[in-house]
Amino acid sequence: MKINKGRASVQTSRGQNDLIFALDIGTRSIIGLVGVVRDEKLHVLAIDKEEHTRRAMIDGQIEDIEQVAKVAQRVKERLEEKVECRLTNVCVAAAGRALKTQKAFCEMEFEKAQRVDEETIGRLEAGALEKAEEAFAQEMDQEGKQFFLVGYTVTQYLLDNYPISDLLDHQGRRISADVIATFLPSEVVESLYTTMSKVDLEVASLTLEPIAAINAAIPENIRLLNLALVDIGAGTSDIAISKDGSIVGYTMATVAGDEITEAVMKSYLVDFQTAEYIKMQIQEDGDIEFTDILGLPHTVTNEEVRTCIDGAFKTLCKEISEKILLVNGNAPSAVFLAGGGSKLADMQECVSKYLEMDQNRVAIAGNNFSVNAVSDEYDLNNPEYATPLGIAVSAGLNMINDSCHVMLNGKRSKLFRSGSLTVLDILMMNGYRSQDLLARSGRNIVIQLDGTRKIFHGTPGIPSQLQINGNDAKVSQVVHAGDQIHFTPASDGENAKVTLADIVEPGYESKTSVNGKMVPLDTVLKTGDVVITGREEQDKPQQPKAAAKAPVEEQEFAELEPPAKPETAKPEPKKAEAAAPKQKEMNKTENRVQPAQVQNFVLNGEPLLLVKKEDNTPYYLMDLLEYSGIDLKNPEGVLQLRVNGRESYFQQELKIGDKIDIYLQKNGAEDSKE
Repeated sequence: MKINKGRASVQTSRGQNDLIFALDIGTRSIIGLVGVVRDEKLHVLAIDKEEHTRRAMIDGQIEDIEQVAKVAQRVKERLEEKVECRLTNVCVAAAGRALKTQKAFCEMEFEKAQRVDEETIGRLEAGALEKAEEAFAQEMDQEGKQFFLVGYTVTQYLLDNYPISDLLDHQGRRISADVIATFLPSEVVESLYTTMSKVDLEVASLTLEPIAAINAAIPENIRLLNLALVDIGAGTSDIAISKDGSIVGYTMATVAGDEITEAVMKSYLVDFQTAEYIKMQIQEDGDIEFTDILGLPHTVTNEEVRTCIDGAFKTLCKEISEKILLVNGNAPSAVFLAGGGSKLADMQECVSKYLEMDQNRVAIAGNNFSVNAVSDEYDLNNPEYATPLGIAVSAGLNMINDSCHVMLNGKRSKLFRSGSLTVLDILMMNGYRSQDLLARSGRNIVIQLDGTRKIFHGTPGIPSQLQINGNDAKVSQVVHAGDQIHFTPASDGENAKVTLADIVEPGYESKTSVNGKMVPLDTVLKTGDVVITGREEQDKPQQPKAAAKAPVEEQEFAELEPPAKPETAKPEPKKAEAAAPKQKEMNKTENRVQPAQVQNFVLNGEPLLLVKKEDNTPYYLMDLLEYSGIDLKNPEGVLQLRVNGRESYFQQELKIGDKIDIYLQKNGAEDSKE
């Protein structure tokens, strides 16, 4: 199935337009870009940029969500003014801090040659991702951290054992794919989603910053060459490698422009903003004037500043070079430098030296941006635009692989973490609550009417509906890449409502009291009320009329007994004679529930007798949750549901005699079945 990949639809006075809104949430600044796809190119309509007023981000990680959200809000509002429409969806990229990768391979074989469609390719890639997740989970077991799968690339397809760049519509019996899956710590991804939510933006697509940057700086038509893209930001330096037509590796260096700034701070005793100013002035002519934190004025030359940052600068270039060599195995054919850090003086010369390359083969990125993006208003040949352009191009030109997502009710859910993730995890991550899973019947009203206990039932709730890929599913079921989840929340039933007029028979209105007091007939009764109608003791009450919303049952629960078991159904004659009067009396008594009205189950090893529902609908597993004793609002473990020993789901219909287990599982062991 073809899926819309990240186009941010907005409503304008001219109608619905397919605009692409991209935000590059950087350590030093936020760059926003709005464009539209025409003729297979991104046409950039507006760009806006604002720097953080303080260090709200460190090494690409959002530290101060409120502060970052404020800056993003201002960028968004200015872009909305420029394009004259409201922006609601956004395409973003996560920084590569603590980036980890995992390679995997998957193969599919058919009985006979068949055409390869998009769905088949999706299953192939999803299979490779599952293997990558399993391998990654085994490696990360010791760390105890939660990671999200944030993207992947296919390094190679094979069709009947022959390499091919695209499988779509080809015929073959055997297909395979090699992928590189990328993972980031959950806090990196979650903080990004939270920040966008505060700006009233829905994340339409998420990719990784080096993936976005290489899609802008190194288009597919030159990826046959062995090239490296280095996006040098303020907090991290993200690296991507291409070879033989594919992206073959990602990594990142934990040093970037901030290390240079911090070196200036220490050398000249200035604050961070002043150090940033000094760093940017290195490339300008003339002396640099500033005031340190003690209030003393200074004037220094460019050469003096370069000398003070020389150690940090060389460390940055050396680490970038070492990371490239680690992923690529040797020096690539050429290197493209992008990001604000690429503008540092002598960067090309220093990197080429550590890579032992010709300096002419280390270039500033930008000259290839025009392959996928154009603009009548802006000069796009700027290395700082690599990531925001890449985010927009990746979404608009369908360069983001779709198989690593999970669709929830037709929308892309948050990308999921390495290892197993259940439907319940997906629902909780996307705004649903445990109450949405459980349809509770409306509250009953229990009163005493002339000494007889009366129950007025609330209406039954409507169970939640859950399917994965069109099949009924359980909330404990593990989801996989590419799964389509459809979830309809449960609806609670209406509470019972009964007034005095509903239960008093004509002629007794003036004699009837509630809790010893005479009250109006429109008085709404509540549980525990004692109603006396003044009838004679021998005048047994007939079945009272009930309100439409308040079905009524008469019963004394203390006297309920389960149906006799088969082996005891034939009692000895003497016992039968003794029991006959009692049975006869029971049949005469109106305030006892007959066996036909009782449904018996076994819950956590104990008998459970429930009165048949007024509307004759069956009991569902979810109906028994309230009898389990588990605090569903604060569950201390994973809820486990079983019927007759088999794992089950909330909306499973129960049959009389079913054995139900509802309990919490803690740390891999069963909790006591509460």
